[in-house]
Amino acid sequence: MRGREDYLISGRPFTALLSFSLPMMIGNLFQQFYTMADSVIAGRFIGEGALAAIGASYALTSVFIAVAIGGGNGASVITSNAFGAGRWDTMKDSIRTSLVSFLVLSLILAAAGYIAAPLMMSLLRTPEDIIGDAVLYLRIYFLGLPFLFMYNILSSVFNSLGKSTIPLLLLIFSSILNIILDIIAVAYMRMGIAGAAWATLISQALSALLSFMILRRTLGRMRGRTSTLFSPELFRSMAGIALPSILQQSTISIGMMLVQSVVNGFGSEVLAGYSAAIRVDNIVTVPISAIGNAMSPYTAQNIGAGKKDRVIRGYHVSFILVLLFCTAECLILELFNTEIISLFLGSEGTAAAYATGEEYLAFLGWFYSILGFAMATGGLLRGSGDMKLFTTAAIANLSFRVIGSVLLAPRFGVEVVWYVVPAGWIIYFTACYMAYRSGRWKTR
Repeated sequence: MRGREDYLISGRPFTALLSFSLPMMIGNLFQQFYTMADSVIAGRFIGEGALAAIGASYALTSVFIAVAIGGGNGASVITSNAFGAGRWDTMKDSIRTSLVSFLVLSLILAAAGYIAAPLMMSLLRTPEDIIGDAVLYLRIYFLGLPFLFMYNILSSVFNSLGKSTIPLLLLIFSSILNIILDIIAVAYMRMGIAGAAWATLISQALSALLSFMILRRTLGRMRGRTSTLFSPELFRSMAGIALPSILQQSTISIGMMLVQSVVNGFGSEVLAGYSAAIRVDNIVTVPISAIGNAMSPYTAQNIGAGKKDRVIRGYHVSFILVLLFCTAECLILELFNTEIISLFLGSEGTAAAYATGEEYLAFLGWFYSILGFAMATGGLLRGSGDMKLFTTAAIANLSFRVIGSVLLAPRFGVEVVWYVVPAGWIIYFTACYMAYRSGRWKTR
């Protein structure tokens, strides 16, 4: 089956979905390791306060990452269409237009973020004992924002050209480099939280520059010539696709930022434990997220091929894959949650930080399969073109989590922040499953 381009519509559903999911899992895991390196090394070599400071800024940086990813989606669709149609001049013009437009946007956002960092951290109720470190980390992060944007846009372009291996290899390189630089700057040069931030900036910059050099060489070997540095017409087309994607991604990130502000109100010790648990949570959800994402092209291709019965078989298979991964993850989280949290906090972590992180992981470990079922069902709806209901269900899930945390956590304790999560997942799954059972997706 390997090497065949039609394996999603001809191979065994179990093998096809697993084969498609695994590369995404690997790439997403390295993406998580990349962002997690600062937290682990800062927590181990600087202290619990540094971990809390990075955690306090994480929710805010996620909003800007969402904008970069949404922008990449807009660029990739236009470039893919031109590439598939053999319109080489348009393809190259679209690449130039996307790079120029998002470079300008990233410079504006970087300047605004650098200036407003103290205000934003204050509005998020960052504890006074860590707000200085949080602002310092955030300002260095904003200096590297143009490189982050460029890497995401360039990765999307490579995927559009069918060269998905290039961004994966560059991501692996950047992740390893970030870890090495983190250790050098924090553990040996004693640069503190600034060292962790500079390590991330340098690794992002090198990865973006390498991506640009490889892309120039790749495009030089392809037909077509660029006729303009910036095309207003192509920009409007990109914006029409990118803006809804940015809105969806940003809504999720802003919601998580509001939840973060609730946790910040409980102090730096609780924040440190929560930050560690959230990093682990992001890794745990990688496999089930990849399965959900794989269901989209699997569904789209099989509907296009008139094989709707294979969509149903693949949907059932996706549940089996979710159960396999989530059972293993649940066992690990229940048996080793203390050891996992200690990777971030070390021996210097306080009892409050450990209790927060351990309880978060031990509780949610039993419920990840529900999220996996929801993601698989949402992936099927997305693949059939039912974006409206999929987006509504996702926003309903997030809204319940945000409202529950904001209203109940200050009265009943920080535990509410994760107690409301499974309820939101159930709402998400129920809405998606009802849409699946209605059969509307078969008519698209």
